[in-house]
Amino acid sequence: MGIVAKNMVIAGEYQGKGVGVSFGLPFINTKITKPLYLDKGTVESYEVITEETRKSAASGIARGIVGGALLGPVGLLAGGLSAKNKGTVTLAIQFKDGGKSLIEADDKFYKALMQQMF
Repeated sequence: MGIVAKNMVIAGEYQGKGVGVSFGLPFINTKITKPLYLDKGTVESYEVITEETRKSAASGIARGIVGGALLGPVGLLAGGLSAKNKGTVTLAIQFKDGGKSLIEADDKFYKALMQQMF
């Protein structure tokens, strides 16, 4: 049996909130009544965090989120998650309002996000 993605924000803004996909739209469960949909209107940029990304000095979002004070020791763990857990992706999200989140999600969430950002 494989490792199952947490499908949640593991650090940064909205930490501890669940993520999901509804009618093909990826979202963060910020409140019961109104989720935060992730699309071109709310997301400035995103990056898949891998072991290579975490080590790369050229990776702006990863350096800002994983290496920054925002995550502290969590960043050390987050870097290798997507490379080790098949079917699980760790994403650094930069929101248009300046906020940042680190999300651990499954392939379904990742594919929905890519479609919305294309």
